[in-house]
Amino acid sequence: MKIRMNWMAGSVNCSLRRDLEVESTQRWPRVLLLVILAAVLAGLGACTKTKSPPMKRFPFTGRVISIDQGSQSAVIDGDAIPGFMDAMAMTYKIKDAGALKKLSVGDQIAADVVVANEDYWLENVKVTGHTTPAPDKPAASAHVPAAGEEVPDFKFTNQSGKQVSLKQYRGKVLLLTFIYTRCPFPDFCPRMSKNFAEIYHQFGNNAGLSGQTHLLSISFDPEHDTPRVLRDYAFSVAGSKQPSLFDRWEFVAPRPADLPKIVDYFALAYKPEGGLITHTLSSAVIGPNGKIVKWYHGGDWQPSEMMKDAADAASHRE
Repeated sequence: MKIRMNWMAGSVNCSLRRDLEVESTQRWPRVLLLVILAAVLAGLGACTKTKSPPMKRFPFTGRVISIDQGSQSAVIDGDAIPGFMDAMAMTYKIKDAGALKKLSVGDQIAADVVVANEDYWLENVKVTGHTTPAPDKPAASAHVPAAGEEVPDFKFTNQSGKQVSLKQYRGKVLLLTFIYTRCPFPDFCPRMSKNFAEIYHQFGNNAGLSGQTHLLSISFDPEHDTPRVLRDYAFSVAGSKQPSLFDRWEFVAPRPADLPKIVDYFALAYKPEGGLITHTLSSAVIGPNGKIVKWYHGGDWQPSEMMKDAADAASHRE
């Protein structure tokens, strides 16, 4: 295309005008398509962009009680965090595997507690000292259920007002977890109940395992979680109002006087405050012989994981 311009006069040759008009007409559909495509892509980006949960950080110090490399977590006797939480032993995730491997039971640590919605973990973990018990005075430490350990015959009242004890489930694989019905945090008690509901329904479809397993949800809020409250809660989380539900899944609460030794045995930390309970999570699979098969602290375990452990325990009876 030959272009002739008179820059001084600011004029454009007529033939150039026609050429430009034709070229502009031919190019317009292509430009329009590109504009529409860009708008669609921008819209998709806006739809897929998710808002990150707000995170808070708090300085943290404590002492390591136990370590679980498999779940990348540790039970730590933490000091009070002013304005956030009182001193208590809790399970903390430590996502930095390298930092976790450097820890030992008895280490004194400093770290940051990171809180995002209902999730929390430790970052920037540093060992600041080590506590070694004197030979004549062993240090007190939280009990951690170990595989092969026989579970005491704890007693409870179930959703029907009947007295039950762990010993009566001998001969079956017992799956238990701790909850309280007023728990408002989705990643805590509701998550445990949802996991148990999935296990209950999955095992119900397996004629062999449904008769060899039993589920037990234990409330650590016995003053509020009466048999009637537990019954209504059970129907809600199981999605069924059939009384046959309780043939394989019971909801129980201990006497208030028995609660401390039960939660201590299963390494559950809890503290009532302001109508709610600050707590950790604890679940376990107990074999037909009444001994611990697997203990899970925290809530990161999957129903499929517990179902496999329960199925293995059912197939290896002593």
